[in-house]
Amino acid sequence: MSHHLNNDGAAEDPELQLSPSETMAHNSAMRISGARRGPQSTQKALASIVLGFELIVVVLFGLTMFGLGTLEPRELGLYLGGGLALVMIFGLALMRRENIGIVIGWIAHGLMLATAILLPMSLIVSLLFTALWIYCMVKGSQMDRDRAAWIAAQGE
Repeated sequence: MSHHLNNDGAAEDPELQLSPSETMAHNSAMRISGARRGPQSTQKALASIVLGFELIVVVLFGLTMFGLGTLEPRELGLYLGGGLALVMIFGLALMRRENIGIVIGWIAHGLMLATAILLPMSLIVSLLFTALWIYCMVKGSQMDRDRAAWIAAQGE
């Protein structure tokens, strides 16, 4: 019989078994999102994952703007890419606090979409990440509500 492991490694659901690497990834994402401090938030875990991957792309945007010399002086591309990367790091760092990290994530996506003014090909990647962000926000929120309802039903 297979079992789903919760954050403490205890079996809780006989329908699903996570591999050791899946369990490690799940626990890491939940830890980053602040799951060990208060209620778990799938939405914040997903937001952390999306912003983390997006951080790599933003650094590459800055390097591309520098390499192509789209701005004068050239170093301005590095500064813009680095500045946006810092906004995302700030959002990741504050993801555990209420919804501040999520708000910063929305701001970062708006700024990332705005980079298309300077680097038109970035629009494709920015739109894909923004669509992924929206999907994660909607589904994560839905999963959090479903979990809360399930926990409330277990208490009855």
